[in-house]
Amino acid sequence: MKDLVVIGGGPAGYVAAIRASQLGMGVLLAEKDSLGGACLNRGCIPTKSYYQNASVLRTLNRLQDFNVAAGEIAFDMEGAHRRKNKIVCGLVAGIEKLLQANHVEVAAGEAAIVSPDSVMVNGQEIKTRRILIATGSCSAKPPIPGAELPGVMTSDQLLELTAVPPRLAIIGGGVIGLEFACIFQAFGSRVTIFEFQPDILGNMDREIVKRMGVYLKKQKIKVLTATAVKGIEKTPDGLSLTAAGKKGELRCTVDQVLMAVGRKPYTRGVGIEDVGIACRHGFITVNDDFETSVPGIYAVGDVIAGPMLAHLASEEGIVAVERMAGLNSKVDYEAVPSCIFTFPEIAAVGLTQEEMESRGMDISVGRFSFMANGKAAAMGEKDGMVKVLADTDHVLRGVHIIGPHASDLIQEAAVIVSKRMKLEDVIAVIHPHPTLGEALHEAVLDAAGRAIHVARA
Repeated sequence: MKDLVVIGGGPAGYVAAIRASQLGMGVLLAEKDSLGGACLNRGCIPTKSYYQNASVLRTLNRLQDFNVAAGEIAFDMEGAHRRKNKIVCGLVAGIEKLLQANHVEVAAGEAAIVSPDSVMVNGQEIKTRRILIATGSCSAKPPIPGAELPGVMTSDQLLELTAVPPRLAIIGGGVIGLEFACIFQAFGSRVTIFEFQPDILGNMDREIVKRMGVYLKKQKIKVLTATAVKGIEKTPDGLSLTAAGKKGELRCTVDQVLMAVGRKPYTRGVGIEDVGIACRHGFITVNDDFETSVPGIYAVGDVIAGPMLAHLASEEGIVAVERMAGLNSKVDYEAVPSCIFTFPEIAAVGLTQEEMESRGMDISVGRFSFMANGKAAAMGEKDGMVKVLADTDHVLRGVHIIGPHASDLIQEAAVIVSKRMKLEDVIAVIHPHPTLGEALHEAVLDAAGRAIHVARA
């Protein structure tokens, strides 16, 4: 008899399994594919590997800005693919060792729930006191005619390319679409993005999105918003997309197409229907303990409603097992940071200006441009800004960054928003010079009407 069976070895599942073992539970983790889930094997880590390739290429292509002369620059996509696989394999092996060190039993195979106290794995029935579903998500594919043609890919398939497509169409202007657009543009692709909605990055702060649109244009990435792809056809010249946009019908011929319209919860074969677990719009419904409608069965991560973020999935896994153990842990959903690895990077935590306005909140807005930051100038990375939002009590409720190392800078902002710090609390913290972090400090000063390095009229 196990205390807990975890189904799924991604960021939610393996982290939950380790924490449960630390709390004294006897744990079995079932994973039918590779440990690390989509994040490690087909998402976060592979794309960041390629993102680093792209970042290096972008630097090499402007060596003259740093007074460096060099010969012809050539990119080896096959080599980048091998490097990506090596990084992934190393991290998967690391997770295996972590689970072993924490005495978590791992069963390689597909798991199906038989009852609230029983799971079948590889034909073997395992009795357990509790079950945690952490099976993650998979790429969604819209019902567009021609979507099954060779050359029309999900992000999983795009990551396995060993040659750079000269012309790449991306259907979807969300996080996945924009990250791949920036990466493959740097690799040498001519990229066109088709977005059905009126704007890209629908949930982000609109001011940040507007700036991103400018930076995409600077990279010569074509973005067609309010444009619906109606069909894809194979032609002698490649794949021809027919779309309806603001100015009527348009056609675009490319070599490959990426479907990047989002992800959907993956619950196939888990047996949730057989035991009567309630779902809403495909997502498993849970209470504050992450318990489903069936007592003793829990769910976390991408299979439940909310942002599909690996770090949030891990936090939910930890909180779920801690609550099973009687601890009063909680997830602070208003302080979940998010990062987008575009050029420049985008990162955010807390509320957007639009969300605060919709709640009728009084807002103090502070901004600081990286143009005026000494470290950014020295790096040659002056695009972007930091934007902070405080409420009527001067509590910082949102931080939005677009610019160099935004994904690193958001760490401090996450602490600020999580701890409900006030403007004066952050102002009192001395930020080292010269650093990019000074931009956050200056934005907070600006929100308080005390900006030092902003020239006022």
